[in-house]
Amino acid sequence: MPKSAAKLEPTGGTVLATLRGILPDLSRSEARVARAAIEDPASTAASTINQLARRCDTSETTVIRLCRTLGFDGYPEFRLALAAAAAANGDEEYLSGDILPDDTTEQVVRKVTGADAQAIVETAKMVSIRSLEDAAKAIGGAGRIDLFGAGASSFVAQDMQYKLHRIGLMCHCFADPHSAVSSASLLGRGDVALGLSHTGATKDTIRYLEVAAASGATTVAITNHPRAPIARTAAIVVTTAARETTFRSGAMASRIAQLTLVDILFVLVAQQRVDDAIAALQRTYDAVRAPSKGKR
Repeated sequence: MPKSAAKLEPTGGTVLATLRGILPDLSRSEARVARAAIEDPASTAASTINQLARRCDTSETTVIRLCRTLGFDGYPEFRLALAAAAAANGDEEYLSGDILPDDTTEQVVRKVTGADAQAIVETAKMVSIRSLEDAAKAIGGAGRIDLFGAGASSFVAQDMQYKLHRIGLMCHCFADPHSAVSSASLLGRGDVALGLSHTGATKDTIRYLEVAAASGATTVAITNHPRAPIARTAAIVVTTAARETTFRSGAMASRIAQLTLVDILFVLVAQQRVDDAIAALQRTYDAVRAPSKGKR
C-alpha cells in the first residue's frame, strides 16, 4: 500500500462518495451491496444485515467484509453513516440525478453545475490531509517535476505545470506518453513524477509512474479510485470524489475535482517558498504587462 494512502474512514458525509470511489475494485457480490447503498441509502440503512444480504443475493459475511473495507467496525456503524448520508442528501435530484436525453435546458444546467459543485465539496471532505501535505512537500523540494495525464487529465496536468512554473519551479508536462516515459527514466532521487488518472487504470499513466519510481523519483498519483492500480504504483496518493452519469464521462466533473486539488497543491507549495513565489509571480506579471519596445 502506498505510504501516504490513508485508511478509509468514511462518515455520513463521505460514505457514498467512498463507495463510488472503490466500486470498480470490489468483488461482484460486494459491488451489489455497494450499489444498493448508493442508489437508496435510506432504505439500506433501514434494513437489517440479513435483509440487505438477501436483497443483494449475497451473504452476511460479504456485507461485513464491505463494512470493514470502508473502515467501519461492523454493520451498525455502516447503517448509521448511511442514515446520516440520506438525511444530508435531502432533495438533491439536481446533484445526483442522471442526465436524460429529454431533460430541459434548465434541468441540464442544474444537474451539471450541481454535480460539479458536489465534486468539489465531496473532494474537500474526503481528501487525505496527510497525502496533500506529503505531495506538497515533495513538489516544493523537488529538483525537477514531471507531470503526465492522458485525455482530460492532460489538460489538468498542463494547468499544474503552468502554475508551478510561474513560481520558479522546474516543471515539465507531457502530452505524449512515450515522451513522458522517456523523461521519467531520466528522473532521480529528489525529483517528483505526478500522474493524473480519474479511473486509476490508465495504462500509459501507470507505466509512467512505474518508470519514474524505478529511476528513484518520488511518485504522486491523483485519482478518483483509492484502490485502483495506480494507487498501488504511487508513493503518495491524493484522491478526488467525482461522480459521473450519462453524458458526463471522466472529462467533466472529474476534471473539476482534479483542478481543485491542483489549486490546493499549488497554494501549499507556494506557502513553503512564499518570498520566492511572490517575487516570481511579480516578475512574470510585469513581463506580461510590459509594453512592447517595437514600433507599431
